Amino acid sequence: MSNPHNALPAGYVINEYRVESVLGVGGFGITYLATDVNLNLKVALKEYLPVDFSARAADLSIAARTPEDAESYDWGLRRFLDEARTLASFRHPNIVRVMRFFEGNHTGYMVMEFVEGDALHNWINTRRPLSQQALLDIVLPLLGGLAVVHKAGYLHRDIKPANISIRADGSPVLLDFGSAREVSGNQEMTAMVSPGYAPLEQYHAGGKQGPWSDLYALGGVMYWMATGNKPVEAAARIRKDDMVPATALLPLGRYTAELLGAIDWALKPHEDERPQSTADFIARLGIAGTGGGADTTTRRPGTSADATQRVINAPAGQPVTQRAPTQPGAAAAANPATTAILFDSGVLKRIETEAALHLGPIAPVLVRNASRKAVTLAELCAIVGQDIEDEKTRAAFLRKFAREEQTSPPLSLATPAAQQDSESAITTRPQPLSHKFTPEVLQRAESELARHIGAVAGVVIKRAAAKARDEVELYLLISDEIQDPAEKKAFVRKAVLASRAR
Repeated sequence: MSNPHNALPAGYVINEYRVESVLGVGGFGITYLATDVNLNLKVALKEYLPVDFSARAADLSIAARTPEDAESYDWGLRRFLDEARTLASFRHPNIVRVMRFFEGNHTGYMVMEFVEGDALHNWINTRRPLSQQALLDIVLPLLGGLAVVHKAGYLHRDIKPANISIRADGSPVLLDFGSAREVSGNQEMTAMVSPGYAPLEQYHAGGKQGPWSDLYALGGVMYWMATGNKPVEAAARIRKDDMVPATALLPLGRYTAELLGAIDWALKPHEDERPQSTADFIARLGIAGTGGGADTTTRRPGTSADATQRVINAPAGQPVTQRAPTQPGAAAAANPATTAILFDSGVLKRIETEAALHLGPIAPVLVRNASRKAVTLAELCAIVGQDIEDEKTRAAFLRKFAREEQTSPPLSLATPAAQQDSESAITTRPQPLSHKFTPEVLQRAESELARHIGAVAGVVIKRAAAKARDEVELYLLISDEIQDPAEKKAFVRKAVLASRAR
């Protein structure tokens, strides 16, 4: 992208950030690719620069164009910094991370994680037609992220394929919170229109905007992912709605009626007729235990297409097993009869509903991920239960489904030895972390890891500490979260040497 006239020049340094190039330009600011010169880390640096009532001076500072514009400029700057402060408090792996914010050049700057990956519209090109499982693997984590944003009282207001990036590991990230606004009573919000993805209420300042507005936009993204066509612009659908509904795809058998119906529901032109929350929308998707249409398949992360396990109808309350191809590596060598357990959708739905009482709308994602790893219902519930902070609540959750495990034992095609290995791997919740690691060790590990992955490091440390036998193994486990191979190698070397020196 060419350098716009108002942009800071490449090589310019403010605080510890060196500007490299321009990533994007909007009506209220410019986003740069920059380098944190202290950490040698790429970041996205957003500068507040409202083009309608400010300009850059010769010394590269920003000022209101006229004395009459000063009040609007100052109000916008305060709002920019207040919103940066709130965005920095969001903690979710599928929301771009705001690491810090500061003032300089008489304006404000927001430092964000630079997400290296493919924009969704590029990523999807070689993967069409997209399966339902692939679509849900993108949408469900984004819904979990939106739940965090909405719970904080904010809206994203610009969800579209260009603002969704796919990391190398396939996980999605919601980008560009430059249009995000706090929902505050009947306060008017500025118009924000991305044709095809913006609901009608965002076409004017007095529109009734809320979580349903973001869900319209996400529904539009899902419509585009499923059909290959961008939704008809909302303003053109009011008098006569000629848009082909997503449910028109039902005869193809690629998507369930529940999912297609949920897309059409989210895209209702009138806001009162749409899902009002992420929880409403997730409940309508009908996703528990399912992946695609009638010929449903689920795939474990990292396996090839021929290692797919096909879901078979099973008696209620019982998982279905099918022998998975032996994978190379130590685990497969130790247990060549490894089985893939696929659980009945009714059981998963009950677990999901109970978990949602404690974990909120992210529960379906956690249950689905756990079902890919667990061998029995007890293990599945233990994995999900790790995210329930209160010990008594977690214990009650596990007891509730332990009774169902006793009445519906899992089927298995594994050899007796393999069964014993699987059973020995299933334990009660680990002892408190302090029994193995001091608070100082855990805090040190969290601080080191946070340099690479941010505030989510605390969750990673908690889970790794439950598995690791010593400090060296702890660092080896948490290093898997660092994407860059060189950074990962340096992290392990430094951490292991330091732990052995203590």
